[in-house]
Amino acid sequence: MRKNRLFVLAQVCWLLLVASCTVGHSGRPAATTAAIPTKEQVGASQLPADIAPVRAPFTMPAFRKPSFPAYTRSIVEQGAHTGAKVTAEIQATIDEVSQHGGGTAVVPAGKWHTGRISLKSNVNLHLDEGAELYFSGEVKDYRPAVFTRTEGVEVMSLGACIYANGQQNIAVTGKGKLIGPTQGGSVRKQTMTHDVVENVVLASTPVAQRVYEGHNGSIVFPPMFISPINCRNVYIEGVSLENTAFWNIVPVYCDGVIIRGVTVNSVGIQRGDGIDVESSRNVLIEYCTLSCGDDCFTIKAGRGEDGLRVNMPTENVVVRYCLAREGHGGITCGSETAALIRNLYVHDCVFDNTGVGIRFKTRRSRGGGGENLTYERLRMNLKATAFHWDMLGSATHVGALASRLPALPITPLTPHFANNTARHILVEQASQFVKVEAIPETPLTNVLLENIEVNAQKLFTGADLQGFTVRRATLRTAAAQITLLDARQVLFEEVKFVVPGNAVQATVTGDKSADIRFKNCEPQKPANWSQPTWNKQH
Repeated sequence: MRKNRLFVLAQVCWLLLVASCTVGHSGRPAATTAAIPTKEQVGASQLPADIAPVRAPFTMPAFRKPSFPAYTRSIVEQGAHTGAKVTAEIQATIDEVSQHGGGTAVVPAGKWHTGRISLKSNVNLHLDEGAELYFSGEVKDYRPAVFTRTEGVEVMSLGACIYANGQQNIAVTGKGKLIGPTQGGSVRKQTMTHDVVENVVLASTPVAQRVYEGHNGSIVFPPMFISPINCRNVYIEGVSLENTAFWNIVPVYCDGVIIRGVTVNSVGIQRGDGIDVESSRNVLIEYCTLSCGDDCFTIKAGRGEDGLRVNMPTENVVVRYCLAREGHGGITCGSETAALIRNLYVHDCVFDNTGVGIRFKTRRSRGGGGENLTYERLRMNLKATAFHWDMLGSATHVGALASRLPALPITPLTPHFANNTARHILVEQASQFVKVEAIPETPLTNVLLENIEVNAQKLFTGADLQGFTVRRATLRTAAAQITLLDARQVLFEEVKFVVPGNAVQATVTGDKSADIRFKNCEPQKPANWSQPTWNKQH
């Protein structure tokens, strides 16, 4: 607790320092920042008792812990005992508490085995310390099919291990552990893996007819771990999750979500995302520790035509004081972006041993995109790129749409990313500083990276970008090459390049490229330029 208070005090001091314009020995603003947290200062082990006020660059509600009536029932009182499947007893406890007007349904210490369970309004499902809840690996334990969303497409299938639909004031709390469906069971054997979901579930098929229950060995869409859908005031705190069959914590179409102090381990599990916020709003994620087989913290908003039909954005999301230990991306927007991701604020987090640090993904066929995305005071130790915008994807998933050219007509399925800002970022290690793979019909627009310190192998590659500024940065890279294609209004300002031979090489191609500038940099310009500004006539 004392460490947290000291950390908050340090933040305040740093913000005051920034406001007065921190300067280095040269008289220019310093590239790096103080008070960027270390991994010992964030994550589930540092969870404070109370929720501190949220301050974001957009309006957020006041987040408070939920309150529940004092009424408490244990699953043991419904006849649950270890060594047997206790799905019915757990569900009966939840139902009884809800019908009584609300309260707490307790899973005591011990090893308990269950199928899918459904949360009900005004119920806190509490796992005592030492409680281990093992979820079945058999499809039959998740029937009948329920309404859910899989990879941004609505279906009737297995839902989630802990499921809720249309409920309010619900919670999953405690220091207990959730263990996902066993390997080798029918859930994993029958999971659809042969194609992308939009080729299997056609947008023209009514949702009520998109039923995948897995009878006679037919395909299913695997259960997420915890997924409330169409719910209000959702609270998840303290629990640990491991061995998921699919994404771990996934609020869908929810309003008012708090996720704090959660620990996830899905390393080695394909599509084992940590926390996916999907078409939800007013979300706070704090003090979580994620080690994942896919992306760690992920923001989504529906996929392609089905996502456009639903048209529910994800908006007003704050992620703070979290630790990503392993995963494809520390924080990722997409690739399901149809209804738009907007108003995301990620601050005071550490990505330690993840792949990409800050990742933006969408595809030509996905629609929407992301805008007003802000990142501050992040520490990153990475296997891959620090900042990666990928709007093309691979031919395996989207076919010819993965080819940059020809530029395609703009349609409702054309995505975009715009107004992305990152400040006070320390990249201790990465394979590359920036990689932009946008699309010519909607270039990446209006990006600001400032007060950045980077240690990486490669420097900067970018295709199809407009309005990209790197300001007050120290970039230490093993390679000195900047490569730009159809890039315009690109500015490097007060950037110190620490590169071999103290000589940056910049290659600019493409008919649309224009206005590439180096201003007050060290060195002052690329070695292969005659002046600090590149234009078509240069």
